[in-house]
Amino acid sequence: MTDELTIRPRTTPVGNGERRSLRRDVSGPALLAGLVCVAVSFSGPLVVVLAAAKAGRLDEAHTASWIWAVAIGSGVSGFALSWWTRTPVVTAWSTPGAALLVTSLGSYPYREAVGAFLVSAVVVTLFGVTGWFGRLIAAVPVGIVNAMLAGILFSFGAGIFGAVHSAPVLVVGAFAAFLLAKRLAPRYAVPVALLAGGVLAALTVGLPLHLGSGGPTVPVLTAPAFSGAALVGLALPLTIVVLASQNAPGLGVMRAFGYRADDRLLIGSTGAMSLLMAPFGSPGVNLAAITAAICSGPEAHPDPSRRYVAGMSSGVGYVLVGSFGGVLVSLFTGLPKELVAVIAGVALLASLQGSLAAAVAEERGRDAAVVTFLASASGMSLFGIGSAFWGLLFGLGTHLVLDYRRK
Repeated sequence: MTDELTIRPRTTPVGNGERRSLRRDVSGPALLAGLVCVAVSFSGPLVVVLAAAKAGRLDEAHTASWIWAVAIGSGVSGFALSWWTRTPVVTAWSTPGAALLVTSLGSYPYREAVGAFLVSAVVVTLFGVTGWFGRLIAAVPVGIVNAMLAGILFSFGAGIFGAVHSAPVLVVGAFAAFLLAKRLAPRYAVPVALLAGGVLAALTVGLPLHLGSGGPTVPVLTAPAFSGAALVGLALPLTIVVLASQNAPGLGVMRAFGYRADDRLLIGSTGAMSLLMAPFGSPGVNLAAITAAICSGPEAHPDPSRRYVAGMSSGVGYVLVGSFGGVLVSLFTGLPKELVAVIAGVALLASLQGSLAAAVAEERGRDAAVVTFLASASGMSLFGIGSAFWGLLFGLGTHLVLDYRRK
């Protein structure tokens, strides 16, 4: 069996002849992984975006434009980067960034907030294209990176069993179907679990597949305004949160699965997309971490070089939901939380297993890896920055104290 962590897929452009192999690389599990990625994104983190829009007193048109901007920005950038690099690149909006805006967006006029979004996007783009950010991330030991990934994924694995209390038949039945399919047809284990979970949800807790009303979303262009207060109160913390809580774990996830990510291309491109979408209300587009693991793991495809199709699939899903937000957003937000929990959990199970094994593979550095895992899994938040960044920081501190330059 090929060692998952030693695979180094291409991240540089390939010739047109090789690009035509997309038709051969498409597979059902990869397409489904992209759809699961979209479902996870819109069934949970979207609620934070809606809460931030409400806190900023945005009307329905500007709220729909915000959702359109982050969904289209994520979809187009994820699709294009996955196709160009032939790696599963998943981009999304910053959930910690949206949480930050819940408490601060209402303190500034909306035009000044848009100006802060633009400034933040410029700074993130500069960090990306200069390679500064990538050099910092490349210095982190591989064991710590895998431990951070395991910490991020831990809550999703535990969420399977945490949902048993509220919907035991649905969760246990879907998980049993996953295990049976894993034994008989491993490539289709997640689709079988989704099918079984959907049937059991309809029979037990209900499966409200309600489609919203309205046609394509009409984006609203807002002219930016700039103020020192908004730059300090919004642009600065938003930039730190995006770089630390999103792009750092995003690059770490790709490294953990063996992909040599071109940080200048990825961070620079998402920063440029953020700049383009900011006038329509987007606070930023960045690399995803948790949903990226869904598209990067073996459940998407046994061959890592063919998993880029999952990234492209998620990109198409984001664009569709963003274009018809009023019609499809309610579909994703209406899925039973127990169904989302069990499907996300089983989709990430193999990734959690691989990252845990790689994190503690070497005895030297194991202390740092365990500290990273515990901090990342704790869900702690400090200064508006999530636990993944603090897991990296505490793990690096432990590494410097116990293992750095130690023979």
